[in-house]
Amino acid sequence: MLKLVGRRLLATIPLLFFVSLVVFSLVHTLPGDPAVLFLGEEADAETLARFRARLGFDRSWLVQYGEWLGKALRGDLGRSLRTNQPVTEAILQRLPVTLELMVAALLVSLAIAVPMGIVSAIRRNSGVDLASTLFALVGFSLPNFWLGIILIYVFALVLRWLPPSGWVPLLASLGDNARSLILPAVTLGTALAALVARQLRSGMLEVLRQDYVRTAEAKGLSRRQVVGKHALKNALIPVVTVVGLQIGGLLGNTIITETLFALPGVGRLMIDSIFSRDFFVVQGVILFLAVGYVLSNLLVDLLYSYLDPRIRLH
Repeated sequence: MLKLVGRRLLATIPLLFFVSLVVFSLVHTLPGDPAVLFLGEEADAETLARFRARLGFDRSWLVQYGEWLGKALRGDLGRSLRTNQPVTEAILQRLPVTLELMVAALLVSLAIAVPMGIVSAIRRNSGVDLASTLFALVGFSLPNFWLGIILIYVFALVLRWLPPSGWVPLLASLGDNARSLILPAVTLGTALAALVARQLRSGMLEVLRQDYVRTAEAKGLSRRQVVGKHALKNALIPVVTVVGLQIGGLLGNTIITETLFALPGVGRLMIDSIFSRDFFVVQGVILFLAVGYVLSNLLVDLLYSYLDPRIRLH
């Protein structure tokens, strides 16, 4: 297993190198001069030149990229142009909020999708199945920001059950933290719930037609035992693939959700940095998101061997 992990990590090096190259290129093609942005248009040419030289903007593109990549490999992503804070430190400070939001969204999606997918497969073409199909259609179609606005209007402004925005740390108050997390988690997890529900339904329908399931039923096992002990585990294999791939998508979607609900996470940090042309922070956050996506895919591969003993990873 350790050899497998090592080989997969080595295989991701070219991909991450390409991602870093693309990120650096795109960020440095953004319009606007960071020197003028931070020093103001009234700054004289000599002051602007010293600022560019201090940050290395006066050197060639390849030299800048080589220096940035070398530091990134050592964990140094540079310093924020706005706050002079190390980019790595800024990301790590915001990371707990983003991770908590992602975990909550994942739990919300699974709590909705798993029972919905199982019941839809068992009661195919019933009213429950049609309702599940409708939910999946709506969940796929609704943009995150629009769903978030609707949830804020209904549950925060009309019913006044939940706060419309803001964040309360988990250690400060468990109850207030949960209240501030419900709407963002539902907003972020709805699309994933729709996807997982349909995938699980399809997997369950296929598994329930297998011979070993009929054999289990012929032996007198109850429907609950057949579904829970025999069918569900095998039907979860494609679901794990979908969830694993969507974890990277959740990382990206947190940018919109955190901005909408004013959560101080990594996504909000990236949006603020883009508007202020804080190049080093933008580069660091995108590289962090890319690494998170690659690692989530690796985790999915490792889970295969547990869910299906027939799969052997060498």
